[in-house]
This record gives sequence, C-alpha cells and structure tokens, in this order.
Amino acid sequence: MNSGLIICTYQRPQAIMKLLRSVREQTVYPDQILVVDGSLNDQTKNVLQQQEFSNLEYFKVGKEDRGLTKQRNFGISKLDPQIEIVFFLDDDVVISPAYFESILATYQNFPQALGVSGYTVNETEWKAVGENYSPSSGEFMFDGWVRKEGSRFLLRRRFGLQPDLPPGYMPEFSHGYSAGFLPPTGKIYEVEMLMGGIASYRKQVFSEFQFSRFFEGYGLYEDADFSLRVSRKGKLYVNTAAKLEHYHDEAGRPNKFRYGKMVIRNGWYVWRLRHAKPSSKAILKWHGTSFLLTLVRLGNIFNTSRKKEALTESLGRIAGWWSLLFERPGSKFKNSVE
Repeated sequence: MNSGLIICTYQRPQAIMKLLRSVREQTVYPDQILVVDGSLNDQTKNVLQQQEFSNLEYFKVGKEDRGLTKQRNFGISKLDPQIEIVFFLDDDVVISPAYFESILATYQNFPQALGVSGYTVNETEWKAVGENYSPSSGEFMFDGWVRKEGSRFLLRRRFGLQPDLPPGYMPEFSHGYSAGFLPPTGKIYEVEMLMGGIASYRKQVFSEFQFSRFFEGYGLYEDADFSLRVSRKGKLYVNTAAKLEHYHDEAGRPNKFRYGKMVIRNGWYVWRLRHAKPSSKAILKWHGTSFLLTLVRLGNIFNTSRKKEALTESLGRIAGWWSLLFERPGSKFKNSVE
C-alpha cells in the first residue's frame, strides 16, 4: 500500500529532526513525506537542508495557511495521486522502527478501517494484573492491565462524574477517557476518536472530509472533531503494537490563557458535535465536570512550581466558560454526526 506522511510543524527545528531520523529507520518507508512548515523563521528549513531524507518535500506556508488544521489541509492537497494511506505525525514524536509496517498491516487485516492510530508508550506506567484483579481507589483497570487513574478522575468519581464508556468513546456529557487510556497489550481496539498527532486515514476519507477551519492556530481537539465525523462513515482503530514516544515540546505552544479558553470552548464545540441534543442530566454533568476541573487547575497554583501557568490557564478556562453564555462557538462550522 502506498503511504504518505504529513508533518505539520511550527518553530520546532530540533524536534522535527528527531522525528525524521526515526522515520529514516523504518522497516517500511513512506512513499511521500510532506513537511508543512508554518514557522516565522527559516530555522526548520535550514536544518532540513543539512541532511537528506528520501521522498521528502518541504513547504513553507504563510499566514493564510498557518495553523495546524490549515497546514494539514494544505498537505493533503499536495499528496501524490497514488497514495492510499495518509499518516499524520506531530513534530515532537519519535516512532519505533516498525511503526508504519504495523499500521499498514492493520488496514490490510481490517478492510473496513478508515483510520488507525499508533500508541504512545512514554506517558503512562501500566502493570499487567489479570482479569481477576480488584483495582484499588485511584486505579484504572482495562483488559487485565492497571494504571493510576489520576487525582482528577478520583475527584470526579466522588461526585459521580466519572466516564461511563470505554477509552476512545465520548460519553453523553463528554469528558471521557481518551484512547491514551488503552493498555499496552499489543492488541487492536476499535474506537470513535483518534489522537490526531499519531493518526492515519485512508486517502479516500479526504474526498469527503477536511480538518475544520474552526480550529485555528494551535487547534486543540481538532483531532476529536475530525475523527468523530469520520467514525460515522466507517471504523477507527488504535493499534497498541505501533509504538511511539511523545515529548510534548513546549516550543510553538499558545499562551496559557488562550489555551484555557480553548479547553472550554473547543471542548464544548466537539461535545455538541457528537451529542447535538444531550439530556438535561448530561448538560449538568458537562458543566459540573468543567467546573470541577477548573477548580483542580486553580489548585495547581499552590501545589506546583508553575504557579503563573496554572493561574493564567485557570483564568482562561473561566473566561471561556462565561463566554458560552453570550456566544456559542462554531455554529457555521458544525457538521453534525448524529
């Protein structure tokens, strides 16, 4: 199967070089690599010129095409007609040598698959315990594996706000377990949401879908929006044998106030895309969870070293929450999947 890789980057020349070195070591190498650079300088262009990567095409975009979703759509427009599978990778990940091979095998074994993502291995510590294990308070168990659930989920559980669907699915009140809560079993799991920075799709998907212009700039939750829409047309999977590491490079990220607003407003947008007419109970639970998580973030002012970041993000969340009273986000962009 012919495959193409699109890497959208912004102000991260060193990070993207680490990624491309891991791409060079792949057992199955992409037939086309497109680097779409929205940087404000030429540092990324300069470092790429210092080394040679086969099948790589570099594009520097201006303001009109800058931003994650715009850059992805730009990259899609430059794909070779022979490409069948399109990979997207964040510029701050490093993939294992058999990453592409494992993903492509998933498409061959699951012909109904429209999208497949890999699996991040360096963010959470899991332990195999077997199906008869009884998890303690603060532990999350799935498919015979257990991990720490985190204080936020423990607090939500006390208020009856815990997710009620498996990882990778959105409850009626949103705020579910991401696909990152799937364990490292080596299995392939069906989901309805993929994490965009490690996702792939059949090229035919893009004849009907584009990444939404609603998610400008940093594009928080743009991956949930896109994959939810695609999931109504076909199957999506996470292959936990396709391993990678994500390093969350701080370069190129928005200020914390703007990020906090996006957490609320973009989160609301994606929730109402998936559940256009939620029940009254679900609406109360969405707001209750958002309020609780904002309080948790405010508490980080006192228990972390990054006090200013915690404060500004919390203020952004509060501003985003109040803004919902006056302006619901994205009505002209919504494409209901119900």
